[in-house]
Amino acid sequence: MVNSPHGGVLKDLIARDEPISAQLREEASTLPDITLTDRQLCDLELITNGGFSPLEGFLNEKDYVNVVENLRLADGTLFPIPINLDLSRETIESLKIAPGSRLALRDPRDDQALAIITVEDIYTPDRGKEAVNVFGADDPAHPAVAYLRNQVREFYVGGKVQAIQAPTHFDYVALRYTPAELRAHFKKVAWRKVVAFQTRNPMHRAHRELTVRAARQRQANVLIHPVVGLTKPGDVDHYTRVRVYEAIMKKYPNGLGHLALLPLAMRMAGPREAVWHSIIRKNFGATHFIVGRDHAGPGKNSQGKDFYGPYDAQDLVIKYHDELQIEMVPFQQMTYLPSTDEYQPVDEVPKGVQTLDISGTELRKRLRTGAPIPDWFSYEEVVKVLRESYPPRNKQGFVLFLTGLHNSGKDTIARALQTTLHQQGGRSVSLLLGETVRQELSSELGFSADDRHKNVQRIAYVAAELTRAGAAVVAAPIAPHERSRQAAKQTVLQNGGPGGNFFLIHVATPLEHCEKTDRKGVYARARAGEIKGFTGVDDPYETPDNADLTFDITKHTIPEIVHSIILLLETNALV
Repeated sequence: MVNSPHGGVLKDLIARDEPISAQLREEASTLPDITLTDRQLCDLELITNGGFSPLEGFLNEKDYVNVVENLRLADGTLFPIPINLDLSRETIESLKIAPGSRLALRDPRDDQALAIITVEDIYTPDRGKEAVNVFGADDPAHPAVAYLRNQVREFYVGGKVQAIQAPTHFDYVALRYTPAELRAHFKKVAWRKVVAFQTRNPMHRAHRELTVRAARQRQANVLIHPVVGLTKPGDVDHYTRVRVYEAIMKKYPNGLGHLALLPLAMRMAGPREAVWHSIIRKNFGATHFIVGRDHAGPGKNSQGKDFYGPYDAQDLVIKYHDELQIEMVPFQQMTYLPSTDEYQPVDEVPKGVQTLDISGTELRKRLRTGAPIPDWFSYEEVVKVLRESYPPRNKQGFVLFLTGLHNSGKDTIARALQTTLHQQGGRSVSLLLGETVRQELSSELGFSADDRHKNVQRIAYVAAELTRAGAAVVAAPIAPHERSRQAAKQTVLQNGGPGGNFFLIHVATPLEHCEKTDRKGVYARARAGEIKGFTGVDDPYETPDNADLTFDITKHTIPEIVHSIILLLETNALV
């Protein structure tokens, strides 16, 4: 018999509110709108389908404080991750949001009303405490802390929701199960014990052997339940990963395994996340859950050390075992034995027996260089999918992001780079000059800090789209502010796919030279007050401290600069 939901009742709000969905949809058309962020969209889907049971909405302040401090809702129910609807002061004031307000929550992709929230309270979170308690440190090297500090809005709005409809998906629809649907499937095929396996990475032979072994030892079946919402920046895109999962499912014994996709926005919160994942899998009907070493860990902190200990996640799940009511299966590190052509747990291999392994770093290197990947490590069908999605480095796109003062020479360098890269051939080359983009895409924007930021983000968005398709992109905005440059980099890294190769080049020509050689007289007009907010005159330029290369055209010729940039690309195997 499949596991009971967390809290005893599956909070399937879609089913609960289906009889009144038409009335709710009609009401939503009259209400103020909130367009959800990608994270909020993932959270809302799992609130309304019961994946986050016992939640029925976004956390109010009392629940939020208890979750952050004690891993519990205000009523004492175990729940380790705060699920929040963050809104800006501007939105709250413009929509006159107050306790009792009803707001339509809309899908950012198609503007469909998905739910209505009745506001219980509006409160200011303690971000420092949330970072330290939930993620272990207020360290921007942690992707969720960086998100909390840079993207989460000032206020949290708590309240229960009424569901209008589930988000519409157009990819892998047959593999997307709600908790109720997956439970019904388990009942139909008479699965009594289910071992769930969480992953955000491609799977290879070792993962197949691990999950099969775990299921057989418990006379159970295995649920491959990968995350296809938001994962760690830089992860393999979910389209590629799902094609890998589909290929590897054919390698499981007939009837042993099942693949279902989870639209979760991961927080990479290590121990707390492992408890959260256990609750979610329990809600989906699993009776057992595999918890790995450094489960959902984000990697290294700012001091170069792991954020969490290797067994912290397993220890916390064990601590709450009686409340979770799901059996933890420790992840066993598997290794290949060439003498017997099989995988065995590392701690079961006799001393002196030869073993073979390929690290994630080595795998990425082989994919990048086209080197062979042995069949003992992965399956031919899996390798084929990965090679299609991740071409060798010299076929990947990249972004050269030049920043500097007006008339610093960055535009001249950018045009020279475009010509040189065209000469080399092998990929298309796109040039995004700051003034050109402003005229064509941002003509309505002024020169305030916010407008400058928007202009740079538009450039980054276009650059990411181009580089994902394998293009070389040379972008040359002034980009005077560090937050805009960092946001542009993150946009390319997160959305550029295999082309997420970003290089920041600071053209550090002194202001005096820029102004002296300004034949158009733009600086003179700014000095005379005819142009307001001009960088270098009445708006400061924030010097980058993390540029990949820095040049000054009073000290280097344009050919020398271009040659140095090409050498940077060659060093990274991109040309």
